[in-house]
Amino acid sequence: MTAIRDFGRTWLSNPRGDSLAGIVVALALIPEAIGFSIIAGVDPKVGLYASFSIAVITALVGGRPGMISAATAAVAVLVVPLVKDHGLGHLFAATILMGVLQIGAGYLGFHRLMRFVSKSVMTGFVNALAILIFMAQLPQLIGVSWLTYPMVGAALAIIYLFPRLTRAIPSPLVAIVLLTAAAIYWNLDVNRVGDMGELPSSLPFFALPDVPFTLETLRIILPYSVAMAAVGLLESLLTAQIVDDLTDTPSDKPREVRGQGIANFITGFLGGMGGCAMIGQSVINVKSGGQGRLSALVAGVVLLFLIVVLGPLVAKIPMPALVAVMIMVSIGTFSWRSVTDLRTNPWHSSVVMLATVVMVVWTHDLAQGVLVGVLLSGIFFASKVSRLFAVDSAIDAEGRVRTYRFRGQIFFASVDSFLEAFDFREVVEKVVIDVREAHFWDISAVAALDKAVLKLRREGTAVEVLGLNEASATMVDRFGVSEKPDAARLMQH
Repeated sequence: MTAIRDFGRTWLSNPRGDSLAGIVVALALIPEAIGFSIIAGVDPKVGLYASFSIAVITALVGGRPGMISAATAAVAVLVVPLVKDHGLGHLFAATILMGVLQIGAGYLGFHRLMRFVSKSVMTGFVNALAILIFMAQLPQLIGVSWLTYPMVGAALAIIYLFPRLTRAIPSPLVAIVLLTAAAIYWNLDVNRVGDMGELPSSLPFFALPDVPFTLETLRIILPYSVAMAAVGLLESLLTAQIVDDLTDTPSDKPREVRGQGIANFITGFLGGMGGCAMIGQSVINVKSGGQGRLSALVAGVVLLFLIVVLGPLVAKIPMPALVAVMIMVSIGTFSWRSVTDLRTNPWHSSVVMLATVVMVVWTHDLAQGVLVGVLLSGIFFASKVSRLFAVDSAIDAEGRVRTYRFRGQIFFASVDSFLEAFDFREVVEKVVIDVREAHFWDISAVAALDKAVLKLRREGTAVEVLGLNEASATMVDRFGVSEKPDAARLMQH
């Protein structure tokens, strides 16, 4: 019964909206898939077949209804050297292995890594992607016919004003249809989809990659497959989180990871390149009314129908119409509130967000930007936690016993403060290290405790460590050396 309800909710709850949104996405996918093929140095059909295959398969087995997956620039840029040096066969083999790795990652809990991506990194990721989407439209706006600009303006006007009349039909679809009709009727001198590359006229078919099945082939494709799998999953999980927020609904992240792997695995046998979730197309889908799995399925099926059956007509679609749709996506994706929040947010949160944006825009690599953001978040967090540390000391009335009371977190970032609290030159009979309100987190903390204890003992001072909690005591017993017979020699190593 639960499975039936889930099927109804994800497939049949919004058939009209999903179908219309899927058509809009299919039209927007065509120039992007061709563009990504050009980036990778392959025939346009490789990107188009991949977009069809990945969209349909993730609709069936993915974990985030309403999210669109297809061929992407993030993966395309990684395979340029592979295609150049070894050819298409190795690209398809690498895509198949990419899928295998992603399926394995799904069972190993790769999705849990998203817990370490802070809100600041997410905001930076979204803003950088919005900027990249806009920048990707610039080649269609520079050095082109003057008619391009009024057409883009007209398309944007339709996109934003048509919903005031009715929301029954997605306004981006209306803009594409009207501008295509105008461009064909008046034979307007603007760039068309057909100018991007030749559209395929046949269906994809199942075939084994034309590569030798040897360890040498595995050695060649493995580094590329690992990079493709990691980047693809990172972008897919980030996009899934964004769609979760846009729709206010949860997603099954482990299933999505496995679904991405299954899609890429099958796509490699269908003559397609690797891909992942697309935030731009996913935003188009959601804003056009797409909510369920049907939208991604329709997008993939309609994409194949358009390029194979209606190829000559699709080739006449004016690029200004599709550019306007992507500009809408760029504007809608960018978190404008984050600009005003720069003045009110903690400075380190703003630094993380801006660093993520700068790195992504500079390198055109979403993974590198997110990695920098996560590293900075970790550094700032460690720095903040290290300051949650305090110490006071007191000596007894007779001047023979010094007690140090530590409070807070003792780990690699706070061990210097821990050691600086001791006066190793003070002459006392005994030192009590009271850590009842402290916690030892790592081997750096244990090593610092060992260092303090042994240094005090070398000065002839008796040392007592008091109040280790259970977890800290376990760490000290396992990794500490100060209570072992050959402690001094062990500390030297």
